[in-house]
Formats: sequence, C-alpha cells, structure tokens
Amino acid sequence: MTSQGIRIDRPEDLDRSAITRLARGGCGIELGDGLLAALAASRAAGLDALAAAGPVYGVTTGTGALSGVLLDADAQSGHQDTLMTARAVGSRPWLRRPEVRALLAVRLRTLLHAEAAVSPDLCRQLAALLSADVLPAVPARGGGAAGEIIPLAHAGAVLLGTGQVLDGRDAAVHDAMQEAAVDAAPALAAAGVPPRSFAAKEGIAFLQGAPGLTGLAIVHVEAVRRLLGPLSVALAAEFALAQADRDPLHPALGRGDAELGAVLDALRELCGDGPVRALQAPVSFRVSPGALAVTLRAVAQGEAAVDRALDGVSDSPAHLEGRFVGTAGFAGTDLVAALGALTTALVHLADLGAARLHRMLDDRVTGLPRQLSDAPGAHAGLVAVHKRAVGVAHRLRRFGAPALVGPVETSSGQEDVQSFGFEAAECVAEAVEGLRDVLACELLAIVQARRLASPDRVPASLRGLLDELDAALPAGTGDRPYGRDLDRIGELLVAGWAGQSHPGR
Repeated sequence: MTSQGIRIDRPEDLDRSAITRLARGGCGIELGDGLLAALAASRAAGLDALAAAGPVYGVTTGTGALSGVLLDADAQSGHQDTLMTARAVGSRPWLRRPEVRALLAVRLRTLLHAEAAVSPDLCRQLAALLSADVLPAVPARGGGAAGEIIPLAHAGAVLLGTGQVLDGRDAAVHDAMQEAAVDAAPALAAAGVPPRSFAAKEGIAFLQGAPGLTGLAIVHVEAVRRLLGPLSVALAAEFALAQADRDPLHPALGRGDAELGAVLDALRELCGDGPVRALQAPVSFRVSPGALAVTLRAVAQGEAAVDRALDGVSDSPAHLEGRFVGTAGFAGTDLVAALGALTTALVHLADLGAARLHRMLDDRVTGLPRQLSDAPGAHAGLVAVHKRAVGVAHRLRRFGAPALVGPVETSSGQEDVQSFGFEAAECVAEAVEGLRDVLACELLAIVQARRLASPDRVPASLRGLLDELDAALPAGTGDRPYGRDLDRIGELLVAGWAGQSHPGR
C-alpha cells in the first residue's frame, strides 16, 4: 500500500485480498512501471497478430449471430466503441458501490493478462476510476446473455464519457441499489479522468469474461465469512442459556471432517461445560455445528472458484501463442455453481436459526419464562420476533433454486445457454442479508434470556462479547418496539461484531 493506493507490479498482486480492500473503498490503485511495460509489449504483440490474422471475432467482424459479417476499414474504426452502445440496455436497480468497485478491480485484473492484448492506457483509466471513486451505474438485473455484455457495456460507456455514474451525493438518502445515476462526462472531468475511445480489440476484450460475477462473489463470500463468527457465538450462547446437552460438541464427532472439527473446537471453547436440563438437545441445536461446517466448506469453495476465475483465461478471442482463440471464459459456470451451493447452505442456516429461536422461547426447553417475557400474559415477550425470523427464513427459500438451471436461446440461437451469474450473486446476497436478519433475532433473544437468567448460565468465555451486545440495546426486559433493537444488532453485525472469532479465519 502506497500513499496513492495499492501498488500492482504483477497481475497476481491484484488478488482476492486486494480486491476486497478496493471494494470497501478508501484506497486507490497504482500500476507499477514494469507492469505497464509488460502491457505495452503484449499490446504490441497483439496488434502484430491482428495485422497478420484473418477474420477476428468482434474486431474485424460483427458479434453473436452477426459474427459472419466482415467489417470494412471504416466500420472497424469505430466498432470497439459501438460495441458498448446498443448493449447498454439496463437500468435500476444498480449494483451497490462496493460491488461496482469489485467489478472494476476484477476487470482490471483480467485485462492485465497478456492474452487480453489491451493497452496500458486502458488499464490506467480503470485504475483512475477506482482511485477517484467514479463508479459506473451498472444494472444488477436483466442480464440474459451468455456472458456479461449488458452490465459491462454500461461500465465501458463510462470510459467513453457517454455512460452514467452513481451520484455519490444521493447515496446517503436513498436505498443503495436505487442511487441516482448521472451523466459520466461531468464526473470524469471533475475527477481529472479524460474519456477515451477503445482501440482495436479493446472493446471486445472489455465485454468478455465474468468480472462482474467474480467481483460480486468476492464481496458476498467475504460477507459470509464475517457472519460465521457471530453465528458461532450465537449457537454457543444458545447451548449455554438453554443448558443443552453438550454431547453434540464431542471432539470425536469431527473425525474425518476438518471443518466440522474446527467448528466443534470453537463451540466447546465458547460455551464450555455446564448444567444440562435434558438427555438430548433439540435437533436444531444438534445439527447446527454440521451446518456451520458445510457453510465453511462452501465459503472455501467459493474463494477457490474466485481464485481460479482471476487466474484463468477469460478473454475471447484471447491472444494465445500468436493467434486469437475463442473461449468460454464468459460463462462463469464454476462460480455460479459455487455460489449456488453457498446459497443453499445459508438458507439452511436461516431455517435452523429460526428453529433454535423457537426453542429459546419454550420454557420446557430453557426453564426460563415463556416467550422470554418478563411478565407472561401481560407482556408478549419475543414471540413476534420469532415470527419475523420465520417470515425471513421462508422468503429465502425462493432464492435456493440454482441459477444454472433454465437456459433460454437468444441471438438467433447463437447463444443457446446462459449461466445467469448475476442472478446467482443476487441469490447469495439475499441469503446473506436474510441470515443476518434471522441472526439478529437470535441475538436479541440471547440478550433477553441472559437478562432473565441467573448470571452463571453464561460462561466467562462469552461474557465479554455478550456484554458488548447488551450495552448496545435498551435496558430492561419489558416489551418495547423490538424492531429498533434488531436494526441496532444488524448494524453491529455489518460493522464486524465478533467477526474474527469464527473457525477458518
């Protein structure tokens, strides 16, 4: 990290960790001189190959079903710019600002590979957008193409100065996905980033690959990682407060399963030993460590898929071994499959959270007042909080359908399959938000149960974390508008409460 931002001397320096930092904002990016020289060399080699090649898809020909149409010299001269124009058909809702930053960072990373054969100037311009926080308005939905040509055309149009950017002045007063879009030209001028045309092959290179899906996967998988700690804390606190039998946490149960072993170790450390009220804990308690282990594996699989996407050949046609090769790097199938598995795991965790919350309100399970009410009958307690969790968990089930299923022919049959990567990313994003909501309901119940229980029910290992949570909420156990409490807990979760304590970090 330099005063200008993250310094990139090799493509692999712009890795998942660096992209995560860029997505969060607050820093820019600097391209090293050696990297720029390598880009100039690969650009020169690509131009030489273009001069000697026959028809090259999207450069000397049309695209899609029109790829058999050869372009004359006049048509070729503006073709790389016009590739953006008719494909910018999206509109609100836009990707959120961290998502757009991740998209731009991944797009830059893949253009740094030699096979893209783009100029150093194009890469500098992308880096300048990130450093100046001038962010294209990129549609989050409606991308029914085999790749990402629609959202990427919106981003590319900004480089031309003809597109739209997110209006940062509007972000604080509107929903992030509904942030206003304004003309790019004034924003570029204010940031000192001049627009430029796409030179030979640069436009088609910009539209290829799956940088949007890859960037979205980085943002959302990291969000899941940040939830695993609070989830572990909540489960351990529920075991302790319900005085549930600890047998499901026995270390031998992790045999042959490294992730489950790590989860069990963390939970035993958090909740310790204590009195047991019943021979068996509720099933929702007993199966939750395994569900956390499944999620931990799904996170690792998502990260591995991201790393493969960052390293792989995604350009098409890619300049490889002196010739231009058509590829399927735009499909993103690997990432879509990984995100689908992660979404399923998150939806299951939300279901389990709602079930455990119901048990926490059951005096037969916990020995605490019914519905965690300080005056059962006079006060309702947290029964409506559980109903909210049930509604959220049920809503999440509609996002569990795999996005890989359901291709539809487009482009006169030239594109007869889609992977629907943005839809896969939207599903996991909804699952993350919903699981966070259910978890907030659980944590509110944990605070209420702790206030109603004897102090010795909570082991010392949990007290500091729960003290922080308790202090953030209104005092007392009487009924109040609990939605405000849930909003506050949600803010703490987004900020990273207990975010470093989960297994696998």
